[in-house]
Amino acid sequence: MNTKAIYAACLFAALNICTLSARAEADVSAKPYTYGTHLDIKKVVSLTQDAAPSCGVVNAQLTYLDSQSKTQVLDYRKLSDNCNSDN
Repeated sequence: MNTKAIYAACLFAALNICTLSARAEADVSAKPYTYGTHLDIKKVVSLTQDAAPSCGVVNAQLTYLDSQSKTQVLDYRKLSDNCNSDN
C-alpha cells in the first residue's frame, strides 16, 4: 500500500477526532447567573467580556470545569475593566 495514502488517512482520522472533541465542548449552553446560584468551580478555563470603550456595565462569560471535569459556561454582567480608575 502507498505510504502517502496511509499518512493521509491517519491525518484525516486525527482531524476528525479533534473536530468531534471541539464540537462536544461547543455544545455546552451558557446559563445566566442569578443571585444565589451555586457555583461548582474546579478550574477556570476562560473569562471574556464585551468590548467597552468606557466605564460601564458589560456582558461577561465564565467558562469553567466543575467537580466532575465537565465544561460549564456562565453568563453574567459586570463593570468593564475600563472602570479601574473610576470610583
